[in-house]
Amino acid sequence: MKRIMLYSFALLAFIGVQAQNINEVLQSVEANNKEIQANLQLTKAQKLEARVDNNLPDPTATYAHQWKAGESSDQLGELVVTQGFDFPTLYASRAKLNKMKAASYDGQNAILRQEVLLQAKEVCLDIIMLRQQQAILKERLNNANELAVMYKQRLAAGDANIIETNKINLELLNVKTESVLNETALNNKMKELVALNGNNAVYFSETNYPQVSLPLDYQSLKAEAIAGNPSLQSVMSQSDALRQQVSVDKQGWIPKLEAGYRLNTERGATFNGVVVGASIPLFQNRYKTKIAKAQLLNNDFMKDNIMVQIESELSQDYNEAQSIYAAMNDYEQTFKAQQDLNLLKQALTGGQISMIEYFVEVSVIYQSKLNYIQLENQYQKLMAQIYKYQL
Repeated sequence: MKRIMLYSFALLAFIGVQAQNINEVLQSVEANNKEIQANLQLTKAQKLEARVDNNLPDPTATYAHQWKAGESSDQLGELVVTQGFDFPTLYASRAKLNKMKAASYDGQNAILRQEVLLQAKEVCLDIIMLRQQQAILKERLNNANELAVMYKQRLAAGDANIIETNKINLELLNVKTESVLNETALNNKMKELVALNGNNAVYFSETNYPQVSLPLDYQSLKAEAIAGNPSLQSVMSQSDALRQQVSVDKQGWIPKLEAGYRLNTERGATFNGVVVGASIPLFQNRYKTKIAKAQLLNNDFMKDNIMVQIESELSQDYNEAQSIYAAMNDYEQTFKAQQDLNLLKQALTGGQISMIEYFVEVSVIYQSKLNYIQLENQYQKLMAQIYKYQL
């Protein structure tokens, strides 16, 4: 009894681990996706590279030894150790610049993360659509099989003609073909999801979409979408960094300093001293401030362009989602008033309608269901696009 209970608990735990909803799949993709992992390391390298520019230069040490030919006692020695450095305010300005660059790099990483997660979510939505289509095709296949068996018997009894029998057999063949194609597409989508998950297994078994209502307040939606857009956040961080870069470059005229120690030996006598120096930046800093200002202006134009694109894409997606949502409601109302498939089959077997009339009615019903499934998939993808800032 204890073993049975342990096995039962283990089985339930295993099933619980396997069952994943869309949010859990996206969490897994974020943790395992190779492109996201690679970009995280790139971001880390970029941050460290930015910090390198604010390091002290390497200290220098030189030693010179001179002697006079034929005079072993007449020798000179010189040791010079120096350390160069910038004016202290420059280090503080560059440290602030590095923080702003780090925020910009994080923004670029967020853009890639969002793109990958949105792609994974759309794959999940396609998998749900294909599974719903699979259920419809399975129903059609069972129905066609039953009719094929029945009309084979009726044909043998002389109660049906070969044209009707061939019509059913053709329907059976078509449904089998569609089922095979659907199964292939579903398997390919599952493989795509596994690839996005870093080739780790995904246990996604959902057959219904999450409930997503169409937002009524478009202005609030637009404000949230703009505030949460990583592309806009990234370019704004770049603007801050470029403004700070202008400030740093303006300080480039400040001389670079150098200090150190000097030791001289001459004929046994030792001389200690201090070395100080300065490097006047007459040429090295030329045009740097102008370059930084031009880059800042370019970035500001990019920010305006991204803002226009965000508003345009959101408006298009929202309008399309409204149209599809209205079409879905029309389909739902129509389905409520439609004839039941079982009643049609009873009418056919009872001789109340012909085979042609039956197939016309059934084809319309199944096609309407498939159209609804397709519409719902488009609606879900549009809502995923609209709410991508929440990923």
